[in-house]
Amino acid sequence: MRTPAIGIVGGGLGGLTLARVLHVHGIPATVYERDSAPDARTQGGMLDIHQHNGQVALRAAGLHEQFLRLVHPGGQAVRVLDRHGTAHLDEADEGDGDRPEVNRGHLRRLLLDSLPEGTVRWGGGITAARALGDGRHELTLAGGGTATTDLLVGADGAWSRIRPLVSAAAPAYCGLSFVEATLLDADRRHPAQAALVGSGMLFALGPGKGFLAHRETDGSLHVYVALRLPEDRLAGVDPACAVPGHERPGDDPARSFLLDQFAGWAPELRALIADADGPLVPRAIHALPVGHRWDRVPGVTLLGDAAHLMSPFAGEGANLAMLDGAELGRALAAHPDDVETALAAYERALFPRAETAAREAAANLEICFRDDAPHGLVDRFAAYAEAR
Repeated sequence: MRTPAIGIVGGGLGGLTLARVLHVHGIPATVYERDSAPDARTQGGMLDIHQHNGQVALRAAGLHEQFLRLVHPGGQAVRVLDRHGTAHLDEADEGDGDRPEVNRGHLRRLLLDSLPEGTVRWGGGITAARALGDGRHELTLAGGGTATTDLLVGADGAWSRIRPLVSAAAPAYCGLSFVEATLLDADRRHPAQAALVGSGMLFALGPGKGFLAHRETDGSLHVYVALRLPEDRLAGVDPACAVPGHERPGDDPARSFLLDQFAGWAPELRALIADADGPLVPRAIHALPVGHRWDRVPGVTLLGDAAHLMSPFAGEGANLAMLDGAELGRALAAHPDDVETALAAYERALFPRAETAAREAAANLEICFRDDAPHGLVDRFAAYAEAR
């Protein structure tokens, strides 16, 4: 019997987990990744990998022991402050939690190194996809040429080019935006901010705005400045805001805009903006409708953000993407001669778990920035602790 051509569009954590689990079961696949090389761009900050989904996926991939060696000691520490810098929660990382922190780039590299050479087609961005009938699809490649699949998996994120094959849904703005900032070599260059953030995650919240920050494994601080504002207001934050030749330009309009938004906040919190190194990068937060699902379409399915994009306030995006990849891989291995049965089984489990997480993410976003912030988040953490 001819081996089906499996095409995975997107080389993020979900797509790579799928490719790895398929490889474990002796099933080849090709990952089409638009980046030109593994290190073509930074991969984002720290991730907490949950015992009940992300770590389940890593076990299915045969990589759990290697993952444990990547865990950032102290990364599960959590501090919650109000706008005056007063701590309402300050928990140390005792090393026995079920959500260990790991650098996203290190985790992606672990998955990449576990795949046979040639599995990932670098510079293989997809500009179009069309159905050919009988579950087969033709992909148009950004670098020229085409590829044909018997099974097509959209693992290509929020603005997926594969999603329109199964769904007309599109991400909508959540009413909240982040502006990313970095403070390099924090213990030496920014000791006050390093002490403020601590060894793990910091939340400093007020009504409609706040700071989310965490310590990276390289000693830097990764800060997300959060604001409830119309999406078009992000135009005031230029992603190329740094003035050439100036590390921290004093006349930076983006920095001034953000500092104005936090007038009256504690100086040590405002310093996370004022002393940030390099450019400030705006990111509008989007989500697919809670409960997004589609009817079975032969030869194609979705995973990760392509299937269930949600705000980051449940901490489930990467975890769900990896579990999606693992579960799809196991379904295909269980039904090697019946792709449609495998896809139907995968989607039956995918839809309810994604809906539960998306509903939680939407609720947590509201809780974090409501009028009594940060008390809603403190109460939420207490509820999580009781449920464990």
